[in-house]
Amino acid sequence: MLEEAAPTESSGDATPSIVTTEPAPEQATPVDSKPAVVETALPANGHAVHDEVDSSVSPVEPKDAQQSSPVLNIEPEADHKPAEVQAVELAPSEPRIAVPSVDSDPAAPSTTLEPPPSRGLEVSTAATASPRTLTSPSPLDSRRSSTTHPPGNHTLSGVQIMTALDAIAASKEGKRAGPLKESVQKARQLVLEGNIYDQREIFEPLRLACETKNQQLMVTSLDCIQKLISHSFLKDNTPAHLDYTSPPPSPTASTVNQSTHLADVVTATITSAYSETTPDAVSLQIVKALLSLVLSTSLLIHHSSLLKAVRTVYNVFLLSQDSTNQMVAQGALSQMVNHVFQRCKPSPSQPPSSISMSRRTSTFTNGTNGSSAAVPKDYIPSPPTTPAALSQQADETGDGVPLRLSISDSVSTKRSMTERDLYVKDAFLVFRALCKLTMKALNTESERDLKSHAMRSKLLSLHLVLSILDGHVGLFVDPTSIVYSNSSAESQTLLQASKQYLLLCLSRNAVSTVQQVFEISVEIFWRILNGMRTKLKKEIEVLLNEIFLPIMEMKNSTAKQKSTVMAMFHRLCEDPQALVEVYLNYDCDSEALENVYERLMNIISKIGSAPLSSLPKGAPEPASTPAANRRSNLSIASVPPSLTTAALGANAVKDAAAHSPAMAGTTEATLKRQGLEALVAVLKSLVQWGTATSKTGAVTATGDQTPAGETTSQIKSRTSEENGSTLVTSTTNGSLEKLSSSHPDHGVAGSSTSSLPIDDPEHFESAKQRKTTLLEGIKKFNFKPKRGIAFLIETGFIPDRQPQSIAAFLLETDGLSKAMIGEYLGEGEDENIAIMHAFVDALDFNGLSFIEALRMFLQAFRLPGEAQKIDRYMLKFAARFMSQYPGNEFANADTVYVLAYSTIMLNTDAYNPVVKNRMTKEDFVKNNRGINEGQDLPHELLDSIYESIYADEIRMKDEIETSMLLSLPTQSAGIAGALANVGRDFQKEAYVMQSAGMATKTEALFKTMMRAQRKGKSTDQFYSASHFVHVRPMFEVAWMPFLAGLSGPLQDTDDLEVVELCLEGFKHAIKIVCFFDLDLERNAFVTTLAKFTFLNNLGEMKTKNMEAIKALLDIAVSDGNHLRTSWHEVLTCVSQLERMQLISSGLDLESKRGSKSKSKRPAEELANESRSTHITVAADMVFSLSHYLNGTAIVDFVQALSDVSWEEIQSSGLSEHPRLFSLQKLVDISYYNMNRIRIEWSNMWVILGSHFNEVCCHNNPHVAFFAVDALRQLAMRFLEKEELPLFKFQKDFLKPYEHTMIKNANPDVREMVLQCLQQMITTRAHNMRSGWRTMFAVFSAASKVLTERVVSTAFDIVAHLNKDRFPDIVANGSFADFTVCITDFCKVTKFQKISLLAINMLQGVIPTMLRTPECGLITPESNDANPVIVHTVDDPMIKSWYPILFSFYDIIMNGEDLEVRRFALNTLFDTLKEHGSTFAPDFWDTVSKELLFPIFAVLRSSQDLSRFHTQEDMSVWLSTTMIQALRNLIDLYTYYFEILERTLDGLLDLLCVCICQENDTLARIGTSCFQQLLEQNVHKLSVERWGRVIGSFVRLFKTTTPHQLFDEDLRTEQTGQPATPDAGSDGEKSAIVPAPLSPGRDGPLANGLHPVLDRRRIFKQIIVRCVLQLLLIETTHELLQNQEVYNTIPPSQLLRLTTELDNSYQFARSFNADKDLRTGLWKVGFMKHLPNLLKQESSSAATLVNVWVRMYSDRRAEYQAAREEVLNAFVILARNVLGDFNALTESQGKNIAAWSPVVVEILHGIKQFDDQAFALYLPAIYPLATDLLLRETSAELREELRDIFVRVGRAKRITDRT
Repeated sequence: MLEEAAPTESSGDATPSIVTTEPAPEQATPVDSKPAVVETALPANGHAVHDEVDSSVSPVEPKDAQQSSPVLNIEPEADHKPAEVQAVELAPSEPRIAVPSVDSDPAAPSTTLEPPPSRGLEVSTAATASPRTLTSPSPLDSRRSSTTHPPGNHTLSGVQIMTALDAIAASKEGKRAGPLKESVQKARQLVLEGNIYDQREIFEPLRLACETKNQQLMVTSLDCIQKLISHSFLKDNTPAHLDYTSPPPSPTASTVNQSTHLADVVTATITSAYSETTPDAVSLQIVKALLSLVLSTSLLIHHSSLLKAVRTVYNVFLLSQDSTNQMVAQGALSQMVNHVFQRCKPSPSQPPSSISMSRRTSTFTNGTNGSSAAVPKDYIPSPPTTPAALSQQADETGDGVPLRLSISDSVSTKRSMTERDLYVKDAFLVFRALCKLTMKALNTESERDLKSHAMRSKLLSLHLVLSILDGHVGLFVDPTSIVYSNSSAESQTLLQASKQYLLLCLSRNAVSTVQQVFEISVEIFWRILNGMRTKLKKEIEVLLNEIFLPIMEMKNSTAKQKSTVMAMFHRLCEDPQALVEVYLNYDCDSEALENVYERLMNIISKIGSAPLSSLPKGAPEPASTPAANRRSNLSIASVPPSLTTAALGANAVKDAAAHSPAMAGTTEATLKRQGLEALVAVLKSLVQWGTATSKTGAVTATGDQTPAGETTSQIKSRTSEENGSTLVTSTTNGSLEKLSSSHPDHGVAGSSTSSLPIDDPEHFESAKQRKTTLLEGIKKFNFKPKRGIAFLIETGFIPDRQPQSIAAFLLETDGLSKAMIGEYLGEGEDENIAIMHAFVDALDFNGLSFIEALRMFLQAFRLPGEAQKIDRYMLKFAARFMSQYPGNEFANADTVYVLAYSTIMLNTDAYNPVVKNRMTKEDFVKNNRGINEGQDLPHELLDSIYESIYADEIRMKDEIETSMLLSLPTQSAGIAGALANVGRDFQKEAYVMQSAGMATKTEALFKTMMRAQRKGKSTDQFYSASHFVHVRPMFEVAWMPFLAGLSGPLQDTDDLEVVELCLEGFKHAIKIVCFFDLDLERNAFVTTLAKFTFLNNLGEMKTKNMEAIKALLDIAVSDGNHLRTSWHEVLTCVSQLERMQLISSGLDLESKRGSKSKSKRPAEELANESRSTHITVAADMVFSLSHYLNGTAIVDFVQALSDVSWEEIQSSGLSEHPRLFSLQKLVDISYYNMNRIRIEWSNMWVILGSHFNEVCCHNNPHVAFFAVDALRQLAMRFLEKEELPLFKFQKDFLKPYEHTMIKNANPDVREMVLQCLQQMITTRAHNMRSGWRTMFAVFSAASKVLTERVVSTAFDIVAHLNKDRFPDIVANGSFADFTVCITDFCKVTKFQKISLLAINMLQGVIPTMLRTPECGLITPESNDANPVIVHTVDDPMIKSWYPILFSFYDIIMNGEDLEVRRFALNTLFDTLKEHGSTFAPDFWDTVSKELLFPIFAVLRSSQDLSRFHTQEDMSVWLSTTMIQALRNLIDLYTYYFEILERTLDGLLDLLCVCICQENDTLARIGTSCFQQLLEQNVHKLSVERWGRVIGSFVRLFKTTTPHQLFDEDLRTEQTGQPATPDAGSDGEKSAIVPAPLSPGRDGPLANGLHPVLDRRRIFKQIIVRCVLQLLLIETTHELLQNQEVYNTIPPSQLLRLTTELDNSYQFARSFNADKDLRTGLWKVGFMKHLPNLLKQESSSAATLVNVWVRMYSDRRAEYQAAREEVLNAFVILARNVLGDFNALTESQGKNIAAWSPVVVEILHGIKQFDDQAFALYLPAIYPLATDLLLRETSAELREELRDIFVRVGRAKRITDRT
């Protein structure tokens, strides 16, 4: 029932706060001790007081008062308590409201109300209105009449007034003497005189008639009053907005006077006429009169009078026994409340700026930060009239923070209020009163009886609150709607003043067990969430987290309750912007630890996918109604339902049937269906928000593609830059509107998102990540505190390791385990103790008693059980408490410490179930004696502590909640328990217990929140969504619930509606993951949907699986551009669909292993469905529309189709009828996409070509034949397109043929490849460009095939091309490939006939090339007989000559047939000789370096030997081809020496390598060719060239010098070493093997070989070096014996050569002289006999003697200059040789024989000295010469010795010179 708040006089200022009234007397404790409750109150003395603030929160009414009649006393009581609070939803804003009929009572009497002529209340039986229609007056007229004018233009005549007066006068009461009779007479006199404008005199008899309690008189007078009001006869002469400084007193019979407002007098008259015993007819007239009064535009009532009017109609509704009266009263209430709020809106004819306001100098104070700014005295705030202006004003008030005006104390607080101020104040008072009514608690009886007064009162008040929010939510969020206080300087916005009552209304009723109450509460919450979420961010979070989400998770809440909440959440899910904003403001807010969006999605998914329990027997199946109808169960009608007793009685019967056990299963199924629908709605909203953006070019809600070339990331980036300047949202019907017109705060004039912070996606992504990290840190802390603290410091949530920082985090962060905090702080380490001290120091104990401080202390953490830890805690608590305690009860901290310990022991003793004997108060006092420095603590203190502990246990709040859950009622076991449980609803009892705790906790949180907001600590900022990028993280955090929620019902049900819903969800989810390119999520959804097709299990397939196939195909067609790797699943299903069609047609498919088992055939109905138009067309469109895919998507598509094709083929095995569906589709899409740009086609063909490579080489010939032919078809089509020069698309396209020819061993397939190429040549040769290259590669591969018919066919094609297409081949740059192809045929080993034909063809290409203009070697004017060789810019030598020459080189190197190699070798060098004159020098360099010298590369590196199959092949090649090639090369150099001298160094290096071989044959050939080169070109060698030649000789001498002979390591004997050299060394001479000399050994174990093997190798190399050294000496001697060579070589170079000969001589002489060295080598097995270098020593000495003698005798000037140097060197050599020769013994005959010729040469040379030289060196020579006489010598030696002595005689003048 509606009551007014108790009037309390107060002169102090106060701020409104939450009024909390508990449902039971024992819980009646004030929520807040501060002044509260904005009220309109009437004092007991009747004086006018307008005070909005109660001095304190009054306690709740006693229980008996709550159960009493809801009738409200007209006279206010001074000690009246504030009514309790609950909540309602939105009502219509139309002025005409139809009163609902009583459906259950069709016979209810109709009420015919007399219609007024023009204005006011109109209750008519006319055809234009229903019998129960209450009609409001005409639109508001804000102008008020002046007192100097008549009442206005009314049509009420004096006859009508006189009729009423006559009726009163004729009554028994009117005939009695008294005030009534007098007033009637006076009024009649005025009417008779025509003076009907004295309103009070006319009204007075009517007022007195109402007080007579005579039914007839009351009806007559009330009817007249109603007409007077409706016809604007009664008008208040005083402008209310000028002097409404306080509410007027309630007029009574004794207080009516001229100073009282007429409106208040009229109100009091009408309302006082009603009581509990008032007849129905009177009650009806009262309702009519009050409705006309409230709706009147001429007689305005405000504040307490308005509340009285509403209260009276409310009581009529509750107390009347007549259903018609109840119905009319309910309709009147709805219209009155709507009118009160409707008139608060500024009239279009009266702009807000025109409202008069008398404001003095004011200060506008922001309610959050307290900042203020002075306003000029003459400033009158003008509410803006445009949305932009209002938005700006909202910004100026602090970003949506409630505006609070504070009037300066220095000026008068009494002021006049504007008319709108009064209206807003009226609206607030009515709304507050209704909210308080909703909060009245229901007893058990009332809950069961819907017709009870308490229940009807609650339902009506809730409906009225709902109607207010439904039609006027914009008024609440309008920043210009201010509620001013006349008794204080405070002001608040309407929302700020009202929200405390609204929130408590919700917290009390949203947990109700009465379904009707619960439904309305949920609807109210939806209005708040939908329209006020920008203003009530934290409040909505509390309601969601503490009430509505827990209800969905509770197992004790009913399915009907969950269904109601789910319907509300479904509407949230249908609003894209609201959904995104929930995520932004709660899931991304680090201060909101609960992720509301994520939690909601988990709940919806869990409900939607929960297994459905079996339906009770007889329960009906859930109705298969459209989704819109199923969701309408919570959509409360704009017109509240009839709440009459008759209607509620009928509804109770229906509700009982609906809640019967038989309907439980149906409700559960409905709930599951709702969950699924909500899940799909979420996905649909995310699609709309994520893909529907304007001005960004992103994908719209209809699925349009993004602009070409613009990626999703680019769209995101560009949209972020635009900062959401143009925003869109989606209405429930899917239409898109500008956000400015559909903002959640709809109805607010000018509300705009521009006043809200910009939702920067990067900011929210970072915020979400940071919140996730914080939650991870909290989780780590709750598991292991130290690890958690370290993580939190590392991630920056704790700024540093300072104890204060860590303590502040532990104290302020929600979600941390109190037990873990206690354990962490209780550790004994210094760091933990410091943190604990900082933690306790952060607690504020100011103003708290000991027990309050201890409770606060122990709520901050869970006290650990270890005594030492407790001791540390208590010590610090005592110190902290004493530092802040102002009293003197405690002597010191020790007292507090002991008392705290004692209190904890008392708490344990009192509540530990193990303790049997509890501690008494006396025991507790005794235990604490003398602890206060030997004195006792006050007895009262100890008593209070003891009583407090026993009244309320000290325990954690979460422990209280846990204990409540543990104490939930359960069914007792046994027969006795069963009997006791009869009739008990355990689920309801458990829900009641849990919901009570939820409500209490919610109110406590609201209380804390309000305090923070009043203190300005609230920093909540609401972000309005504008960016589509937010959808990505929203989907990422909830995709798993989405998948589970969709796949579960799809798997469990066969209901096609549910299946359709699930598939719709899959489509939306896949659209999101595709648009944002979420790989993991996309694969999960597509794979899951593909599995639901059941195409791999046809026997189990159902209709729903066919629907899944359709959905998958639709997704492929609509979202193909973003499927990426998920194309594989889609195309696999398409392939399996085709297989299903084959099976259903009766075709048997053999398995991969060739088994004959047949696959299960699907049902006939499904088989027909698989061939339906929908599926067939959709499956075809997947491929036929592939040309619309973008460049990236087509690559993914082709890759997937290739993989599926390969899987098909592999599954077919060697079947004669393999599955080639996807392979054929590959060919089809290649046709469809043939016109793509080249770069896209190239990317496609990389995949297609690779796939064709595989399938063309498949071991199933049927597959290979099909693939080759399919490739031919594609190639024929592709070759129709002309290829531009220098491109290679044709080449790449034909590559699979080359791969097939190489890899496929089936000759039939290979032959088919050649046939395909032959057809292409025949029909498409004119379009062939780069394709020639691949063709020749195919033919080259065919030449290596061992099947003659394949080789022969390929060669015939090549011969045909050489004959007919040679110019085309050259013109298209394929000449080199052509020559390579012929070369490969030349190297055919098995078929010599073909190889010989090929080499002849290759030879014949040269003249053809020279005749062909395309080769660029002749001018167009030249004839074939005498071609004119030219050199074009494109270097025809490289393009034409080089391929031919290289072909010969290739044959020489790799041809296996000796005859072919010989022919190629001769042709190569003959061609070079014949046409070399036309070659440019640079080309000669190229030929030499790349063709000629590489022939001998085998001599340099052993790696080149790999091309020989056997050593014999290598030996043959070396002994024939290479030796001949070396000789031909020397001959070529001789022929073109002037040109080829540029590469002389290369040739010399080659000869040096050939000479420095371990193989003697190669070395001798090399020296022979070297000698031949020099002798044949001796006259062509310049001084510089001779220097290079001699340099080569020097390098050869140094390389072949066996320095290793002097290595001491070689002479060291080792165990196991044989004494003889390797026996197999001689046998190796039979084969010619290239083995270049390795560099000298660095250590005894070179290359890590075994010492014995290593030594043998070194010995062999030493011997080879010695042999090569001797060979070089012989070659040098022979060269120098050639007179032309001697005459040409420069003396300086000759001296260089003699120096190396002398070095060789000295090396050999030193070795031969060291007998120990030679003996040591012999002992270790170096040679079989004692080694020596006698021949090297003697040969080098002989050569030196010969050269020096010739140089000495040479008379050329350059030789004469070196004569002295030569002579000295000769003499030194002569002395050494002669001395060594004289030292020989007779036993050294071999040495004597070797040296005798040398001695002869020396003596002969000495003999040629001139006289001066002879005389000069005679002392040195003569003794040695005389010693020669001592041995037997040859005749030649004696003759030379004789000549010497003759010369001596002559020189010494012993004989005559003649």
